[in-house]
Amino acid sequence: MKRARTVILDLTPEGEFVSPPRGPERLPWPMRLALAGAVVAVLLGVIAFAAFAFWLAVTLLPVVILAGLIAYGALRFQLWRDRR
Repeated sequence: MKRARTVILDLTPEGEFVSPPRGPERLPWPMRLALAGAVVAVLLGVIAFAAFAFWLAVTLLPVVILAGLIAYGALRFQLWRDRR
């Protein structure tokens, strides 16, 4: 059986209600600035990682093309030698 969510009402000793904790939309401006900075830092980290991966792929592309040409040449040579 599922338990129902309970609502807790906090009261001060004087009998007044305690306001609930503030949500993210009511954070003080230094905290909002810090959160915005953290989001920007994460986005820049992702962009830097993507740039590094792209650079690595572009750098290795000539090596892959050369290896493919050598493999193709070796295959053609084997086929030519087998026909003789």
